Amino acid sequence: MRTPDYSALLSDLHDEHRGRSPRSAAIHDDARRHLVDGGSHAIRLMEPFPPRITGARGGWVVDEDGHRILDLWQGHLANVLGHNPPVVTEALSQAFAAGFGTQTGLVDRLQAELAELVCRLTGSERVRFTTSGSLSTMYAVLLTRSFTGRSVMMKAGGGWHGAQPMLLKGVGYRNGYEEVDSKGLPTALTDRIVVTRFNDPQRLADDVASVGDELACIILEPMLGAGGAIPATVEYLRLARELCDRRGALLILDEMITGFRFHPGGLGALYGVTPDLAIYGKALGGGMPVAAVAGRADVMEEAGASTGRRVAFSGGTYSAHPSSMLAAKVFLEHLEVKAGEVYPRLAAIGAAMRSACEDAFAEAGVLARCTGAVDELDCGSSLLTLNFPYDEDTRLTTPETVFDPTLCDVELRERVLGLALLVEDVHLLLAHGAASTAHSDHDIDVLATACRRVAERIARHR
Repeated sequence: MRTPDYSALLSDLHDEHRGRSPRSAAIHDDARRHLVDGGSHAIRLMEPFPPRITGARGGWVVDEDGHRILDLWQGHLANVLGHNPPVVTEALSQAFAAGFGTQTGLVDRLQAELAELVCRLTGSERVRFTTSGSLSTMYAVLLTRSFTGRSVMMKAGGGWHGAQPMLLKGVGYRNGYEEVDSKGLPTALTDRIVVTRFNDPQRLADDVASVGDELACIILEPMLGAGGAIPATVEYLRLARELCDRRGALLILDEMITGFRFHPGGLGALYGVTPDLAIYGKALGGGMPVAAVAGRADVMEEAGASTGRRVAFSGGTYSAHPSSMLAAKVFLEHLEVKAGEVYPRLAAIGAAMRSACEDAFAEAGVLARCTGAVDELDCGSSLLTLNFPYDEDTRLTTPETVFDPTLCDVELRERVLGLALLVEDVHLLLAHGAASTAHSDHDIDVLATACRRVAERIARHR
């Protein structure tokens, strides 16, 4: 189906956004003099300019122009308890008042205590902390290649594992998922990245067979993030585990988005799948920057002294930063103790958000479907991505479907929706969203009203 022409609607939205947010517009215009494109994270720089935030609490943020904005982006899908949860901010405030919290460059007991907690909650044997998901996935791949003595890495098309050279292939949908996603990468590296198809067991088995004994690892997200909030099927994820065992390869689960969001641990555990290594971050830090590689002791020891530190996973200046360790520790302790309250609430709010979005668009005659639910498992989900398939029978189970402009209105999802919602004081970036325990029934009503108004505008341009 031909994508509708949204140029007139986008022009109106740009004008409306600039007219109601002059301070954010001016700051952005000035920022472009010194910052590339006006900021330091590409996808947050929505067109024509992003809201510049001055405060954030719970489910809402405030921008430079005084707008209170219902925020479903929630710290890049990291904030399980909402923005600035007191359980974290009060602990940090007390630490700073006592003279502890900024960088020391020394070790303290907090990282040991946090490591014990992460291992206990995730079933891991060893963990090492770093500062980002990109670094974590890079180190994890290095560990598997060193441990196995093999070089080929396998990932699923649509899977985003950070801005690191080991896996920058098959992220963007451009005539499939075979292209390299960045200039400057050596082909000697990218040729060792095999892109398989998500949720296609036969394709996965065939690709593993074709690689054979060169396969070092398969890295998968239990639920694709940038690929459309699509959960793996039980069959697919369990097959990945089985194929790795059969071939002597290692399984890495990238749980940056899913870790500690479905229960106090990794989503893989709910699938009955134990990875050799797992990546955690986002929710792990309770709003502070921390990420981790965790898993088997023998694999992790490739970075240890007993092997001569074969893998240079030595950390960076801000690895295991005191404030991040403290925030993560008190946050995970809270999730563990309050799991019976936190996770049912997250599931209920997530389900209500998905229903509110779909129902509001349906009222205006616009077909909308939310991904993010994990229907095969006995668990709720607080995640969503809003999609606009042309046919109500289209099954949104692979990124090839979600990003195919002949099957889904990608232009509406990627370029129109976020700005249209923002002028209604709702923030949903690239159609991705996450519920937090701070969101309320009132917030669901606000979301539904905003979606209804946006749907009516869209219907007039179709």
